[in-house]
Amino acid sequence: MTTPSPHEPAYADRVYRSPMAVVTGVLILAMIAWLCGDAVLRGVGSGRWIGFAAALCAVPLTVAFTIRPAVFANEDRMRVRNPFRIITLPWGVVDAVRAGYSAEVLADGAKYQLWSVPVSLRERKKANRSVGRREAAAGGGAGGPGGAAVARASADKAVDELTELAERGASRPGAQGPVAVRWAWEIIVPAVAGAVLLAVLLVVV
Repeated sequence: MTTPSPHEPAYADRVYRSPMAVVTGVLILAMIAWLCGDAVLRGVGSGRWIGFAAALCAVPLTVAFTIRPAVFANEDRMRVRNPFRIITLPWGVVDAVRAGYSAEVLADGAKYQLWSVPVSLRERKKANRSVGRREAAAGGGAGGPGGAAVARASADKAVDELTELAERGASRPGAQGPVAVRWAWEIIVPAVAGAVLLAVLLVVV
């Protein structure tokens, strides 16, 4: 994060993540701990090693696709934490943030998905119906003050906020620079090691 100037207040990052994904991840991790932990503690022979290898592979993958995904945004840049990569995008190189069937950001000729901002077509249709009812109640007008703005799907609201931050921060000195991508080796290495160990054990057994 860029250090603000003495005359510029510092703001905490806005964080975008899916609460439902986090809850699902915690439940899956509890199930893995129960099943694999039982195999490691009570298993016999290779059963203990199979339980250990399964946990070594399953835990990081579960974390990667449920708890880990998040988007952090401040006045200068957004940091996208996807399952296997972390992408840092200064606002100066962001071309667009959009939500179609999935939320994504376009920057420097590349496209990056926002795993932590899931698009629900059902929620979007529900929001659109709400806007339609407001407009009908207003006799075909604009739906009253702020009516259409209130009825927005959560993914569309997040994209609107990120777009506003991008437009406001694009010309800031601290919002310049290239896109930076880092692989999440802390997720990849144990998952691959667990998968290889599990495969070897299953072949041997």
